[in-house]
Amino acid sequence: MAQVSGATQAPAAPPALSPFANPAPLGLVGFGLTTLLLSLTNANIIPPTSVPIVLALAIPFGGGCQVVAGLIAFRNGNTFAATAFTSYGAFWISFVMINTLFGAALPKDPTPMLGMYAFAWGIFTAYMFVASLAGSRAVSVVFLLLTLTFIALAIGFWGHDAAGNGWTNIGGWLGILTAVAAVYTSFADVANASFKRTVLPV
Repeated sequence: MAQVSGATQAPAAPPALSPFANPAPLGLVGFGLTTLLLSLTNANIIPPTSVPIVLALAIPFGGGCQVVAGLIAFRNGNTFAATAFTSYGAFWISFVMINTLFGAALPKDPTPMLGMYAFAWGIFTAYMFVASLAGSRAVSVVFLLLTLTFIALAIGFWGHDAAGNGWTNIGGWLGILTAVAAVYTSFADVANASFKRTVLPV
């Protein structure tokens, strides 16, 4: 027993460890790889006919794994990561639903609403970018690039761009940069956790 100011007191218990690992690397790589594939079509590097492959990845990885990462972040008390991963997981699920379940019900030229869809996500991403400035710079870079990606895609939809043209093409290239930044941050988090020291800066 320890004595504090003459009084006997039990030593403080060590802080409880979370039973969950850091979910950020999983959420980042799920987002990054799915974004990479979609952005390759927007940049016209691969044909838009390959979008069904993006949808297949978006369900379990871009959507599912990010929602799981978000729920673990809620459990760990990380408000930023919980909000980000759960929201972008839902984004990918909604993206699949737009392209499958509700695609037939869309008008022939739905670009105004799709522009608002992208712009709304741009607003959300912009305020998450501001919040990310309290954390690592690598994460801030991801959110800055993603904000620019959504804005470019929104302008492309409003301008009736086809994939690979104009602002949609710019959005595709920005999306590729976003994906690279997200995958790098995931890799850095995994490497630093595995080696238990800073191997790569974040």
